[in-house]
Amino acid sequence: MYRWHGKTLQVLLAHPGGPFWAKKDLGAWSVPKGEAGPDEDLEAAAKREFEEELGFPAPPDSSLTALGNVTQKAGKTVHVWAFEGDCDPAAIRSNTFTLAWPPHSGKTQEFPEVDRAEFFYLEEARAKINPAQAEFLERLEQKLK
Repeated sequence: MYRWHGKTLQVLLAHPGGPFWAKKDLGAWSVPKGEAGPDEDLEAAAKREFEEELGFPAPPDSSLTALGNVTQKAGKTVHVWAFEGDCDPAAIRSNTFTLAWPPHSGKTQEFPEVDRAEFFYLEEARAKINPAQAEFLERLEQKLK
């Protein structure tokens, strides 16, 4: 999701939840994303994941702009679509996952997949986003010129 603050572009990024990411900031944020099912259309998966991770409805198909894909350091390929919109990032409601925590304790805890989201101006977004995903910011900026 992106929006305009006056004539300046802002992008919505999500911070992953869970204990591993709790104290990480620069390079840790991401576009809302997830895995597609075996026969699921990638664009449909992107819309589903956006809603699951943030709790906001996905946009209509006609408003999506394809930004292509990148492969992250660990080998995961991420496909992204952008759209103009607005929301209150403080109001996100993410789905959750269960993790054995603390390690070796025999206990499990539930954590949100996304613990917070925020709109960033591009300069700050470039520092916050997973380095492989920074390419999406460049592509979006080019498409909106």
